[in-house]
Amino acid sequence: MTLPLDPAAQDLLFKEAHTAHRFTDEPVTEEQIQEVYDLIKYAPTAFNQSPLRVTLVRSPEARERLVSHMSEGNQAKTRTAPLTAILAVDLDFHERLPELLPFKPQLKDTLFADEAYRESSGTLNATLQIGYFILGIRAAGLGAGPMTGFDAAGVDKEFFGDGKQHALVVVNIGRTAPDGHNPRAPRLAFEDAVTTV
Repeated sequence: MTLPLDPAAQDLLFKEAHTAHRFTDEPVTEEQIQEVYDLIKYAPTAFNQSPLRVTLVRSPEARERLVSHMSEGNQAKTRTAPLTAILAVDLDFHERLPELLPFKPQLKDTLFADEAYRESSGTLNATLQIGYFILGIRAAGLGAGPMTGFDAAGVDKEFFGDGKQHALVVVNIGRTAPDGHNPRAPRLAFEDAVTTV
């Protein structure tokens, strides 16, 4: 059996894709990011909750504010990337459920009224959307350098003062430089990762 996905697309999205650490100077436009979002917004989340929020860090002032919260090993690449995005969970995502799930609007005030459950579910589903976002960046022919090495509480305070969003991942985005990624690391074989019961 062969996958229906074109081999070139398989390479672009998975087989030849790497985490990008260095980029060319080519800018990443708002239109490119909108195309990425307009593609990945259709990927599934539980109850269509769509809790991911994306903050694009473009201005030099905002970039320096972000860099001050990055771990030392992530500061230089964040400072020089063409575009950086803060990917966060909206902890009040349930307020949009009547719009996003019109056939079950009551879930906003029943299932998702519990704050702890809402945070857990929102974080899980925003994390799924982060994976979709990275694939969308690759589908646009760009490189993605996702990072979790940062002071999340500091980023939250700096960019989301109201406490309704929580930063999960920071991702640098751009056209990957020729030497902009590490060599391919090994992956687990099918029999090491998949069990049939």
